[in-house]
Amino acid sequence: MYTLSSKLKLTAIICMIVGAIGLIYGFIAAPETVEDVKEMMASEHHGEEHAEESTTAVNVEQLPGGDNVEMEDVSGYESETSHADETHAEAGAQAGHGEEASHDNEHYEHILHQLQNKPWAAIYVAAFFFFMISLGALAFYAIQYAAQAGWSPVLFRVMEAITAYLLPGGIIVFVLLVLSGLHLNHLFVWMDPEVVAHDEIIQAKTAYLNVPFFLIRAAIYLGGWVLFRHLLRKNSIKMDDATDNVYFKKNFKLAAGFLVFFIVTESMMSWDWIMSLDPHWFSTLFGWFVFASLFVSAITTIAIVTIYLKSRSYLEFVNDSHIHDLAKFMFGISIFWTYLWFSQFMLIWYSNIPEEVVYFIQRMEDYQLPFFGMLITNFLFPVLLLMNSDYKRVNWFVIMTGIVILCGHYLNVYVMVMPATVGESWFIGIPEISAVLLFGGLFTFIVFNSLTKAPLLVKGNPFIKESKHYHY
Repeated sequence: MYTLSSKLKLTAIICMIVGAIGLIYGFIAAPETVEDVKEMMASEHHGEEHAEESTTAVNVEQLPGGDNVEMEDVSGYESETSHADETHAEAGAQAGHGEEASHDNEHYEHILHQLQNKPWAAIYVAAFFFFMISLGALAFYAIQYAAQAGWSPVLFRVMEAITAYLLPGGIIVFVLLVLSGLHLNHLFVWMDPEVVAHDEIIQAKTAYLNVPFFLIRAAIYLGGWVLFRHLLRKNSIKMDDATDNVYFKKNFKLAAGFLVFFIVTESMMSWDWIMSLDPHWFSTLFGWFVFASLFVSAITTIAIVTIYLKSRSYLEFVNDSHIHDLAKFMFGISIFWTYLWFSQFMLIWYSNIPEEVVYFIQRMEDYQLPFFGMLITNFLFPVLLLMNSDYKRVNWFVIMTGIVILCGHYLNVYVMVMPATVGESWFIGIPEISAVLLFGGLFTFIVFNSLTKAPLLVKGNPFIKESKHYHY
């Protein structure tokens, strides 16, 4: 039986407290009015303007005879004709002043919404990221039962512990969706009636993209996933004292049913919760793309938690062959994610249809660092670090690669969410770091606390002996 160390528990609690404080600061620091945005932008450009003025002054002094040149002498070269032209231009400027002022106010209001969205978007990215890890672990766990895998039963309690976050994580995501539906933020632009009234594309999708139906679908997804997880876990606990395979057979059937439910609802979830942030854009590969991200993140987390427990003298039946298999999944699904990303990107980029290619243009121009950094951490690093078979058996090497993969898939979620919610007003600051600390601490506490609720070995599983002696 695992005992939660006070050090780990304290670390998780501190992370949650620091994260909560940082998010509170993020909401307080967000601008409240257009005037606040103007002041912020003016203060940002003040330094640049000061630098330009300094450069101009230096250039004037460096003119031939610059020490004796006065500004009045320079202005003396202006002619009466140029003065008349300036008067004419000034009159034209006054005529269009009202239109320009209106445009400027709309621009500032747009930036206001983006900056107000920033802490909300940071919370949404982190909340969805840790939730998707739990969901991916449930899918991987169900696959092991449905396939009647013989290598993995010694890891089942680790998988079950990670899925324990599914209920609290799902509630958090659902609350965020409800708050969006109540117009407390502007994450989903199609929820704004004013936007829909002037957008024919969104109007054509209102039968599907409307708040009541949106929340009903979310409740169905979450309810189904949580129910399947509860039943699988319940039967797994009963399996410890079972004298036959009744509960194993029940979990086999449940896992098969869950996978059918999951493959449909996961795709719809990715359309609703991520793709609808950009309601003008769509991709038929998007459900698979999100699945690959959550699946490899979950397997990576399973490997990291397993290696941590082994380092604390738990899971004595887990050997290098089990870690090797987890690392192979990390490597293989990273390649699968890259295949899906490139298939989606290449087809859209090559066809060059404006309403489709704009999705990638925005990310490549405004999000260069996270966009290309995501490709390096999600493809290049796993390929280079895990291609060698021997490295897959080195625990610290798997941990290091796993941390890189998790950071890369956080960036993947970040790049999917932020351009549609904060536009070019992005930067990884206090709200983003605080949200990761908050939900990372909560995730860690729930997962390791769940490990204390049951023995770390599923005794009644018919494949447990095969899994204990799994070597190659």
